[in-house]
Amino acid sequence: MHLPLKAVNAPWCPTFATDARTFYFNPAYIERLDFAQTQFVLAHEALHCALGHFARRAHRALRRWDAATDYAVNMLLLEEGLKAPAGALADPSFRGMAAEEIYALLPADIDVAPLDRHLAVQSQFEPSADFRNAMRSAVQSFSDMPVDESPDEGDGWDDAGNERPRQRHVALPLARQTAPEDDEALMRRWRSRVVAAEQHARHAGRGLSGPWARMVRDIVRPQLPWRLLLSRYVFALARDDYTFQRLSRRDGPAVMPRLANAGLDIVVAIDTSASISDTDLAEFAAEIDCMKSQLRSRVTLLACDEAIDARAPWRFEPWEPMRMPSDLRGGGGTCFVPVFDWIERGHVRPDALVYFTDAEGEFPASAPEYPVVWLIKGNAAVPWGERIQVN
Repeated sequence: MHLPLKAVNAPWCPTFATDARTFYFNPAYIERLDFAQTQFVLAHEALHCALGHFARRAHRALRRWDAATDYAVNMLLLEEGLKAPAGALADPSFRGMAAEEIYALLPADIDVAPLDRHLAVQSQFEPSADFRNAMRSAVQSFSDMPVDESPDEGDGWDDAGNERPRQRHVALPLARQTAPEDDEALMRRWRSRVVAAEQHARHAGRGLSGPWARMVRDIVRPQLPWRLLLSRYVFALARDDYTFQRLSRRDGPAVMPRLANAGLDIVVAIDTSASISDTDLAEFAAEIDCMKSQLRSRVTLLACDEAIDARAPWRFEPWEPMRMPSDLRGGGGTCFVPVFDWIERGHVRPDALVYFTDAEGEFPASAPEYPVVWLIKGNAAVPWGERIQVN
């Protein structure tokens, strides 16, 4: 588990809790559980840490996020046949779903309590002054609580027949504020632990399958939103550079260093034979339009299945909104070669080509000189270029 056990006799821990560093538990609560329920509790906290729930909250509401993470963990454990204590959040409709997926389905005013306290859940935003003051008061109030400093060793009875203290009781604030970089380092440690555990299970002949295999895959290779990845890539192409343009006489007696950006020429190609819905196309167009306006980019739009649409190309200047033409549905096979041939014939010299496809088709034999970004809906691989997963 990689979580030292600490007994806690304090109001902030009526059941059990973790900050991804330590497992805190209330002895009075644990004593009411049977052996199978105690196994569930231990596995519950270990999974919260292994799944990185303490570092994945981002902008989400705390109470709703706590409920979503408990649903996600509990459904995994119940599917494995573990016995949950009373009050555990469970809903069969959430089976196999990640916490982010469950969060989107929960009502904003949800009023349910998870089994445990999630002490290390952080937000990527700076807390308000009121929140910091409230936390300061909470920490101060807990600092006055007694702490049993009895040593861990010596469990059992002394010579006079009196029972010795069995655990050291610690006092801890209700929430712990850590820097984002601390959460990132902690997440990297837990990711390494998960990989080691998965490899150990596989070598022992107990390979993972189903939701567990997906869980490990997502931990090892986390997927960033395609919009973020695409914008990072395109904005990196638009770095300002020095200009040789003649200076104006109004600049004054001093010549100051300056940078210039002439914008980008981007070719956008859409595979009309791919399994891409109208909603996907609309979101894709909106994202390209947003980046185009910020980068002062000219966009040339092509639609292609086995051949380029006879109506293409559609060109959009930086000041023009990008709109998808109506009736882009194709019907033939998939071949990417016509788009690259069209560019090669000199119709445009792009700074980048963005191709929206399922990648199930014929590729050119070699990569072109300009950058190519493949937005892939599906699991197919690409022979070269930058691959970004859409779904």
